Amino acid sequence: MEFIGEKTEDGVTRREFRLTVDGDAVPGVIWTPEGAEGPRPLILMGHGGSQHKKVANLTAAAIGHAQKLGYATVAIDAPGHGDRITREQAEKARAAAAEAGRAAQKGERPAAPSRPSRDAAVAVKHVAEWKATLDAVQGLDEIGAGQPVGYWGVSMGTRFGVPFVADEPRITCATFGLFGVFPGLEDHRAAAERIRIPLMFVFQWEDELMTREQGLALFNAFGSSEKTMHINPGRHVEIPAHEREAWLAFWKRHLERP
Repeated sequence: MEFIGEKTEDGVTRREFRLTVDGDAVPGVIWTPEGAEGPRPLILMGHGGSQHKKVANLTAAAIGHAQKLGYATVAIDAPGHGDRITREQAEKARAAAAEAGRAAQKGERPAAPSRPSRDAAVAVKHVAEWKATLDAVQGLDEIGAGQPVGYWGVSMGTRFGVPFVADEPRITCATFGLFGVFPGLEDHRAAAERIRIPLMFVFQWEDELMTREQGLALFNAFGSSEKTMHINPGRHVEIPAHEREAWLAFWKRHLERP
């Protein structure tokens, strides 16, 4: 792990890093309370499609974790996202995502295989990157090994997060959402069935990219005995801000040891 930048503001320190995994440079960022020493709970955050590790919603959540809970947060760029592609490629990806959204509003749902995030090989690659990232950050004094670890990721963050969490015993609890069960993604359903940890699932009732049936099918597939589904009105990117408080309470309940 190579640190390449650091900034402290409002009591939170943000450090950017690069980690080499299977020959690829994986860019990431860690948020911790300013002056943090000693181990603490950790939250891993997976960004959505056409986004990146420092997108506004992840950054705001990570700052909240540090300021309100004293936790550490880590995010990395998924393959084909953030600092792993050129600016032109990023603009093309955003335009494609916008076009898919417009088509979906007209009732024309894009075929699942057309989306790179649903490529099984990409999912396997990113799971390996998340595992390597967790190995690396647990070696840091201010995070440490053996501490409770949570995972948060909606939309593409759920697509990649479900197989990661299913195969990673160090994850204590997880928040997923804005994704579903699709034809051709039987491996994703199977991974969900292997998950037994406490989880929260968030879904938008008028989601233009996911049907209600797809979202409910994924929620039902999770093998967890403790799972909660939060459904709000609105489209795919319109999760209400008040859900952040629910997530904070969820982390506090499951990541803080007596």
